[in-house]
Amino acid sequence: MGFTQAISSVLGKYATFQGRAPRSEYWWWALFTILLNWVLGLVDLALFGAFSFIATGDVHMFTPLTTLVGVLLILPSIAVGARRFHDMDRTGWWLLIGLTGIGALVIFFWFMFKGTEGPNRFGPDPLARY
Repeated sequence: MGFTQAISSVLGKYATFQGRAPRSEYWWWALFTILLNWVLGLVDLALFGAFSFIATGDVHMFTPLTTLVGVLLILPSIAVGARRFHDMDRTGWWLLIGLTGIGALVIFFWFMFKGTEGPNRFGPDPLARY
């Protein structure tokens, strides 16, 4: 699965928590969100950089575009993460361990492994057609 195909797949399944997502779909989506946040951060800085404010000694930037897109993309990001767990024949509830510090590293490590070959309880193998 290529970059554009993965992005359109995730956005096409915006809030779909059923089915499976191969590694390529998940990691292309992760790269897309990182690049998009970086670009939008630069646009926010160019447009709203003068509106920085000081709160409790830390400098914070006013980033409305990055925040808006982050809010819009959080649901498909969680959904593709759940589908990635389904590909490894695990329930999507495993995403909750990411709320702990070490759990996020465990998820990062697990998402590097190939999913189960052939169908599993969450559906057919998403790579069977490629």
